[in-house]
Amino acid sequence: MTLVVNGERIDDNEITAEIERLRPRYEQIFADKNIEEREAQLQQWSRENVIERTLLRQEAAKDGESVSEAEVEAALANLRGRFETPEALLTALEVEDEEQAKKAVALQIKTQRKIDQVYAGLTPPSDEALRDYYEANSDQFQSGEKIHVAHIVKHVNWQTNDAEAQEIMAQARQEIRDGAAFEMIVGKYSDCPDRGGDIGTVGRGEMVEEFEDMVFKLAVGEVSDVFRTRFGYHIAKVYSHTPAGVLDFEEVKAKVVNELTERRRDQALGDYLDNLRGQATIEEA
Repeated sequence: MTLVVNGERIDDNEITAEIERLRPRYEQIFADKNIEEREAQLQQWSRENVIERTLLRQEAAKDGESVSEAEVEAALANLRGRFETPEALLTALEVEDEEQAKKAVALQIKTQRKIDQVYAGLTPPSDEALRDYYEANSDQFQSGEKIHVAHIVKHVNWQTNDAEAQEIMAQARQEIRDGAAFEMIVGKYSDCPDRGGDIGTVGRGEMVEEFEDMVFKLAVGEVSDVFRTRFGYHIAKVYSHTPAGVLDFEEVKAKVVNELTERRRDQALGDYLDNLRGQATIEEA
């Protein structure tokens, strides 16, 4: 049976393509469903997506505001950069020649304009709404344990054997015990002296295990003894230690704004499409 939306016949290939586009993510999320049930749901969702895209495209085509040639050319130029050949672009746009490609791109631009019009009436989420969302979804804003750490490192390689590396690092550690600043010793002995040996702020699981086991034991301001990893010998210093916990609201405010804004946009577009669907004639022929 062929799907017909407001008199426009929808090629079965369009629904098939949507099924394959959704399949990887869908099967990951609904892996616990049996195959028959999963396949039926996937086909239904794909069909609904194609209907909504068709309704939106039809509504956009009614827009009397023209799309300039410059807009079309700019969009085409951007698209050409994503494909190896002109033929590949035509295939992706499902057209046969350059002229049809221009018409397809112009319609895409009109469709995006229509979506932007739907979004235009939305107001930004209030600070109260942002805080309410943050508090209700605190599990989304968890931060693991982190430290700000720097190190002195001496690699074991063809230039420096194991015994030489140990001797050099033992000397470096003794100078620190004698009162030399860690940051000064970095420049004198380390094979990676840039930025005073500063690795930056890191969390568990981001470094090799031997390094991580040592540095997360250190107190803030503490300098380690010489220790070995697969990369050579190290001396580390911790500058700050942030325990695991929920990030402060201000740290994640931009993320919360984006999340709430996207939710409101999804709702507005869904309502708009529901309205179009209520006025549409959808048949199978």
